[in-house]
Amino acid sequence: MNMTHTMRAVLALSTVLVFAGCSEDFTLLSPISERNVESFYQTPTDFTVAINGAYATLAGNGAYNRSYVLLHEMRSDNTMNGGGSTGLAEVFFRLAHFTELPTASELANPWTTAYQGITRSNTILSRLGNLNDGPFKERIRGEALFIRSLFYYQLAVLWGNVPLQLEEVRSPNVPINQVSADVIYQQIAQDLETAQGVLPASYGAADVGRATSGAANTLLGLVYLTNGQRSEAAAALRRVVNSGEYQLVDDYTNLWGVQNENNAESVFEIQYKAGGTDTGSQFTDYYTPFGDLGGVGAGNAPQVLSPDVQYLHNVQYGVEENDERGFGGTWGFSVENNDTTFWVAKWESTPFGPGDSDNNFPVFRYADVLLMLAEALGEGGEAYGLINQVRERAGVTPISAATPGTFEEKLLFERRLEFVTEGKRWADLLRFGVARPVMATFEPLASAGLTQADIRLLYPIPQREIDVAPGQMTQNPF
Repeated sequence: MNMTHTMRAVLALSTVLVFAGCSEDFTLLSPISERNVESFYQTPTDFTVAINGAYATLAGNGAYNRSYVLLHEMRSDNTMNGGGSTGLAEVFFRLAHFTELPTASELANPWTTAYQGITRSNTILSRLGNLNDGPFKERIRGEALFIRSLFYYQLAVLWGNVPLQLEEVRSPNVPINQVSADVIYQQIAQDLETAQGVLPASYGAADVGRATSGAANTLLGLVYLTNGQRSEAAAALRRVVNSGEYQLVDDYTNLWGVQNENNAESVFEIQYKAGGTDTGSQFTDYYTPFGDLGGVGAGNAPQVLSPDVQYLHNVQYGVEENDERGFGGTWGFSVENNDTTFWVAKWESTPFGPGDSDNNFPVFRYADVLLMLAEALGEGGEAYGLINQVRERAGVTPISAATPGTFEEKLLFERRLEFVTEGKRWADLLRFGVARPVMATFEPLASAGLTQADIRLLYPIPQREIDVAPGQMTQNPF
């Protein structure tokens, strides 16, 4: 039984027995009740149930199954709002046009989910003393630190200044410790340095999908890059490369589809399982016509694919190339009555029902490690060699310092080609310092009259969190 099936079996127990209840006050540092918590965290089985509950928060709609798709991809120039600007679609219009309101549920849900995951992780970490010392205890420590770090990374990128809570909360009356993003990144780095030293390099089939030392080092490298610490990022990412645990899949198209999940390139992916058990994914419905929520750009998240990103997959650096990441790899299309419909082929599947597909979500894969290491190293022969490993897999020609554009422009361009709809574009634009100029020249926004001054780099903190902690939280400009 792999982790996906184990999670299904224990999630109801973990939710009811351990994590019941969420405060109607500041949601996120403490649940009101944790029934039987004192008697629960005693055995390895208890901690397995608890850590699976923490993984489940990553898989939820408030995280990778919905919110991060919207807040990263729809915010960027990869996808556009396709549902109009009124009614139920207004919130998506606002997300895509940088006019979202702090009262929007699409902001409250990911905030709440992140702090639920952090709370679960903190409780596990605080109760580890109940386990005997040994590899299992240290593995659980590493997994909890990784999950907490992944949530804090998302909070820092999306909101910047957020509350930092590192201890189990046993009372709803907790001071709110709002800190800057760089403090969050420093804490994440400290936690992941610990996690990468205690997590295993790999797991047996029964535990596929759990965080490994490679996953911890990959996130660590990303956090160091985000915080401007290139040499530290390079050291973490070299540990992944030198581990020998990962390699690029030979054919880009063989990365995708249920039959190719947890492949040799997978560093960490969110595990989903269709079948009416509320553990399936929604990506087929978001990005292809094969789902049950209305096809491309319809249903519960009206996403329309950016025409320019389709074009870029076949015309690189002004040269026509047969990029395997283009049609047949990233893009599928059909023509009916002279109208062409495009979709993202990497998410094709046959859903069990609405929003209930088997498709996993790749948070990190080895191509990302190679391109981030190139970013950490900066322009030079080694960096271009790393980029060209990814390009060679796609069947396109190498690039070099002689290729038009700056090194940063070429690397950002390559990341866009490689990872479209994998939730990386908005964070990439922020990290490279080009979010404002890129989005202000994005045709749909430029046509709407937006300028660089209109491009918000941070989302507003959900207003509910400001209201229930008067004087303790500072709102982002909006």
